[in-house]
Amino acid sequence: MSQQSQQSQASPQHPLGSPFGPAATAAEVLEGMDLRGRFVVVTGGHQGIGFEVTRALAGAGAEVLVGARSPERAAEKVAGIAGVAVDRLDLVDPGSVDAFAERRLAAGRPVDVLVHCAAAAPPAERTLDAYGHEIQFATSHLGPFRLTRGLLPLLRAAHGARVVNVSSGAQRMGAIRWDDLDFTSGYDAGAAYAQAKRANVLFAVELDRRWAPEGVRGYAVHPGVVIGTNLNNRPEDQEAYRAQGLVDEEGRPVIDPVAGKKTAAQGAATVVFAAVSPLLDGTGGVYLKDCEVSVVDGTDRPLTADSIPAEVHPDSIDPEAARRLWELTEKMLAR
Repeated sequence: MSQQSQQSQASPQHPLGSPFGPAATAAEVLEGMDLRGRFVVVTGGHQGIGFEVTRALAGAGAEVLVGARSPERAAEKVAGIAGVAVDRLDLVDPGSVDAFAERRLAAGRPVDVLVHCAAAAPPAERTLDAYGHEIQFATSHLGPFRLTRGLLPLLRAAHGARVVNVSSGAQRMGAIRWDDLDFTSGYDAGAAYAQAKRANVLFAVELDRRWAPEGVRGYAVHPGVVIGTNLNNRPEDQEAYRAQGLVDEEGRPVIDPVAGKKTAAQGAATVVFAAVSPLLDGTGGVYLKDCEVSVVDGTDRPLTADSIPAEVHPDSIDPEAARRLWELTEKMLAR
């Protein structure tokens, strides 16, 4: 039996038959849903896909707290959206993460959904946080891991909470550098990004294994490629975007959701699907794309202008790797 067949039999990573497709927007996924009474925390919820997630969930009645490194700038962006508040949160500063969690614990409000949207744009040169960790891994994995553990009592108290990690199809190319997570040698921005995105998926898998019995489920999401966010809006990358068919000759984003090229509202759709869709009740530890549980695909398929492979790679949901990463992360955060 192939590794892929064994993986598919051993995990819940199977499509559910969702009625939504690649072109669905967050508003369409939430149509008819009443989220009044639910409390959602969204990191980076004031920009890009995160902003669309915030706006859509609040529009359906949820109370949303946006965690942002610059709460003043975030407050300006979400001003006028009913039910949205902002608090300071710097994911690469453990003190800031702990202080944010302590304020939430003091408030005592159960957290129904925690969405990790914040990420760092891949720097051309190796960049470290104040503790010597590669900045993308620190922002996308170490900080969210610390925050999730800090909020665990409130997630448990919700009696049916979900933790959503915004990952990427880049998880297919992501190898965890077990002996050199911080790229002390051989730094490559793309490889560091892919490692962080694979870590997002492995984190969701092991979180669900550990905490599902306590009513806390984990999900990883590929939102699609959304040009125009802080991660995909650098002038120096425009030529590469044109070569990849992501922007036209005038620099305008190419929207082709079937091929994975989406608007921010379409990118947010799978995130809110993971956050609140009843279709996922009883299912967790999975990677989603196009508002559906992804099929498992370990074939080597290149990225082209017409095709953006984003199905989950079997190594991204490997339970042993997920457990190993969790234990290693705990050791890193204990230093």
